[in-house]
Amino acid sequence: MASVAIACIELDAVQLRAEVGRSSDPRQTRRILAITMVVDGHSRLFAAQAGDMDRQMLRDWMHRYNATGLAGLLDRPRTGRKPRLTGEHLREIEARVKAGPDREKDGVARWRCADLRDRLKDRFEVTLHERSVGKLLKKLDFSSISGAPQHPQSDPQAQETLKKTLLNWPVPRSRRSVPDARSKSGSKMKPGSARKAR
Repeated sequence: MASVAIACIELDAVQLRAEVGRSSDPRQTRRILAITMVVDGHSRLFAAQAGDMDRQMLRDWMHRYNATGLAGLLDRPRTGRKPRLTGEHLREIEARVKAGPDREKDGVARWRCADLRDRLKDRFEVTLHERSVGKLLKKLDFSSISGAPQHPQSDPQAQETLKKTLLNWPVPRSRRSVPDARSKSGSKMKPGSARKAR
């Protein structure tokens, strides 16, 4: 295994510890402390373990420190993958979901993830899995539970009348709602034991 080179630094261990107090990045702080331990003469393995890294990682950080100083101990910005749906796309999706589907044009009574997936592919040429569409809807604050779709020929007045009629029907009592004969201790009594207790 290649040895870890001692940093060719201008700062000594005391100055490095002072830099720890100035650092606002906890990862950079941990790396500075690990390098400080090596400068102090601790074993490289011990310094790596104290910095929560392996020897190879410590070696890499020391090379970066030698090349660019303390700034080299910061994480480099990660660009990441460009999002497939832009902010404009998301606003359009949000508006479309809020408006609901057009029964004639879309052929569905309510949006399902599979339907939206197909519309996204047609409209934006973006292919997403159904689960990803569900996550997207959650991100846009849409609930996964929606009301049942209403049949276009249903009569809202008739539904209200039926609801009022159902509210006036008596609720049947089940046999379980009748209280059991219980003793004072709370356990069920046998039919003949109530007479003996008197």
